[in-house]
Amino acid sequence: MTDHAHDLACVREATERLLTAVAKLDNASLAEPSRLPGWSRGHVLAHLARNADALVNVLEGRPMYASAEVRDADIERDAPRPLDVQLADLRASAAHFQAPGDAPADWSRTVELRNGVTDSASRVPFRRWAEVDLHHVDLGIGYELEDLPAEFTEREIDFLARRFAGHKDVPSTGLSAGDGRNWTTGGGADGAPVTAEGTPADLLGWLAGRRDGSGLTTDGTLPKLPPL
Repeated sequence: MTDHAHDLACVREATERLLTAVAKLDNASLAEPSRLPGWSRGHVLAHLARNADALVNVLEGRPMYASAEVRDADIERDAPRPLDVQLADLRASAAHFQAPGDAPADWSRTVELRNGVTDSASRVPFRRWAEVDLHHVDLGIGYELEDLPAEFTEREIDFLARRFAGHKDVPSTGLSAGDGRNWTTGGGADGAPVTAEGTPADLLGWLAGRRDGSGLTTDGTLPKLPPL
């Protein structure tokens, strides 16, 4: 089983990195576009705060969000808030997430996330880690995929490669970091198999929809991955 206590500690570290970086911004910079289409930096921060609350719901057996519409409306409502309010909410929601995470529980139990997706409770802290660190990159404030902890990058590549394994729209795709680490994804669609090699950051960037794959060396055309 995944070491949830280790991952909770990593979430704390990632959150502190995020808070330290965001505290150097100002209100005007929060209104500027993030790297996510249609979202300002304020939208990204609002999403991170509400996602922490949503994962508490998951751990406590409630629906992750009341509905997709409520989720989106909450982000739109909270996006324009000034920096001090955003920071306070990020801190409070992070503490809210850690509280049930630190409590004794059956971490082998199955929990339900969005859209009927289920997973082990022990994997929820890693999912939160991914939210915090990838969205830190999405802010476009100097934290890049290359700056992510090596452990996180490898585990997220593993996770995303498995997520797209057998997907009906993705041909078989072999991935290599060029150092003996290899992954396979796709395989559920017609088309010639393709291989791609690159740095872990570029592999993760392509799998996570943060890069177009142009930094990878391929022997064919990379498939278009479905949205996460």
